[in-house]
Amino acid sequence: MPELPDIVVYMEALEQRVVGHVLESLEVRGPSLLRTADPPIYSIQRHAVTGLRRVGKRIAFGFDNDLWLVVHLMIAGRLHWSQKKKIADGRRTLAAFDFDSGTLTLTEAGTRKRASLHLVRGEAGLAALDPGGIDVFAVSLDQFSAVLTSANHTLKRALTDPRLFSGIGNAYSDEILFHAQLSPVLLTQRMKPQEIERLYEASKQTLTQWTENLRRESGARFPEKVTAFREDMAVHGRYGKPCPRCDAKIQRIRYASNETDYCPHCQTGGKLLADRSLSRLLRQDWPRTPEELEERRRA
Repeated sequence: MPELPDIVVYMEALEQRVVGHVLESLEVRGPSLLRTADPPIYSIQRHAVTGLRRVGKRIAFGFDNDLWLVVHLMIAGRLHWSQKKKIADGRRTLAAFDFDSGTLTLTEAGTRKRASLHLVRGEAGLAALDPGGIDVFAVSLDQFSAVLTSANHTLKRALTDPRLFSGIGNAYSDEILFHAQLSPVLLTQRMKPQEIERLYEASKQTLTQWTENLRRESGARFPEKVTAFREDMAVHGRYGKPCPRCDAKIQRIRYASNETDYCPHCQTGGKLLADRSLSRLLRQDWPRTPEELEERRRA
């Protein structure tokens, strides 16, 4: 799922291409894509985009008639730009927006279509779609700490809760926790002040660095390689590979369709966190360290 760095780079590319330009025509073919009926989607046709705004992991397009088109790409949705007109086929290309400057398309891979479009009126309509999480760049350490410890969650859950923090998801939460050298299952209300400060600084530094990386990768082009798995990531998507800091093998916790990747040496004091699928299989024999896990695998 595109997170804050991806969304920022998308918006910078879109600003150059659609702000001040008129939406001449549009086509929405995804049967579950459009989630609102009033105002009608064609209400923005022949109107100009006046601005863009990030709402969590959503991109909002403001039009000159006080309507906002809000795009949530979810896991597999992506945006593309072309100087040539494109047709929405309803299978992979779910929507096409023809501006006087080019065509923006929304595609979604896979059979489970989760991406969404909302068309809402004014600031009130836009606010209704905002989960309310704080922007880590816009708050002080004290404000960050207050939100983080407002409930007793694991760090991983807290960072990825859009009601607490804006724009952070599965991938960048792993990277933030690695750089802060904190366990993903550490409970927020048990954190020491210095741990909270490390997390606060790591959040800003990690998101800034990855925004700069993606910005540099795209250059003047529209970003096309938007993915949660990148070669230069420290832990996310690197299960079984060496930690860039200590060379220990990266481990993971799998749950539902997601996983948390971490370094046991750098983040959990050498402790191997219980993975649900393996825990069910091994039960009381769950290894306490990565070394024990390797021994069980060889046995």
